[in-house]
Amino acid sequence: MRHIDEIILHCSATREGRSYDVDTIRSWHVDGRGWSDIGYHFVIYLDGTVAAGRPVSRSGAHVRGRNKTTIGVCYIGGVGLDGKTPKDTMNANQEESFRNLVTTLRGCFGDLSLHGHNEYSAKACPSFDVQEKFKDIL
Repeated sequence: MRHIDEIILHCSATREGRSYDVDTIRSWHVDGRGWSDIGYHFVIYLDGTVAAGRPVSRSGAHVRGRNKTTIGVCYIGGVGLDGKTPKDTMNANQEESFRNLVTTLRGCFGDLSLHGHNEYSAKACPSFDVQEKFKDIL
């Protein structure tokens, strides 16, 4: 197994309230970008379901220069109804599932730090400050 030291949270950059699944995102990455698989290891649906993406044993494709030692998690949403404006659309089900996933991953891999994509790139993703929103589990 590869060494993992961080969990990096992303959003799908899709309109709030619109449902997408891991296979749709996989097609965006494989067909649209030519990648070998979905870039994220986990995707959190609107109802809180956590779907497996790329196997954790493989490096992700979610943050340039940081994929080797990270796990990428994506929640569905992150954009307002206008389809353009970044917005924290993570609902209570998604937040609870993310917290549970963090606990599970830390149980498997140790004390993983938690970050947002926007800490490593000039992007809004995941459309909020992970350090502020999840300060109780950092």
